[in-house]
Amino acid sequence: MTHQDTHDGHRPGTTIRILLADDHALVRRGVRLILDREPDLEVVAEAGDGAEAIAMARTQDVDLAVLDIAMPRLTGLQAARELTALKPGLRILMLTMHDNEQYLFQALKAGAGGYVLKSVADRDLVAACRAAMRDEPFLYPGAVTALIRNYLDRVRHGEEAPEQLLTPREEEVLKLVAEGHSSKEIAELLFISVKTVQRHRENLLHKLGLRDRLELTRYAIRAGLVEP
Repeated sequence: MTHQDTHDGHRPGTTIRILLADDHALVRRGVRLILDREPDLEVVAEAGDGAEAIAMARTQDVDLAVLDIAMPRLTGLQAARELTALKPGLRILMLTMHDNEQYLFQALKAGAGGYVLKSVADRDLVAACRAAMRDEPFLYPGAVTALIRNYLDRVRHGEEAPEQLLTPREEEVLKLVAEGHSSKEIAELLFISVKTVQRHRENLLHKLGLRDRLELTRYAIRAGLVEP
């Protein structure tokens, strides 16, 4: 049988094959009912703990793993880390009773694309599965608030985010380079010497690991400094 695969092996329009891991059989049954009601979702494997989930992912053809966080032998977080390394194309959702910021951040670091509370699984889980397959993060409203609060705290405490790699002056030079201005024009616009402009350009290339003006321009577009 021949078919056109996407980069991760999942074909648009086909059923999303799900591995479900939770140490409570009753919870698994409830979650399975929610998922199997949908024509595009199918639970093809069930595991009772994190270690079993990893073993099943090795042998089963699955697109998405839905993992409970609190499980014996290996937690869902530990399993998520292993699965991310084992199958980079596999999408992962964490299912939990805990509205807990610490778990949330650990889940995102472990490679999970979404975080769903069991208390509202009947409302959120199906949407979260579909979002995960589109590579979109799915977070409940409280989690979004926690992430924003965490980000603002880091900014207030002077912890720079990676995107704040450039000084404001370097950012100005980058924008003007990307807009096609010559070193002489940039020097005049910013009231600095041509030599200083060239030094800033060299620093930009070095800091960003780029080679030439074309790559600088691409970076400036991605960073939202210039419109494509």
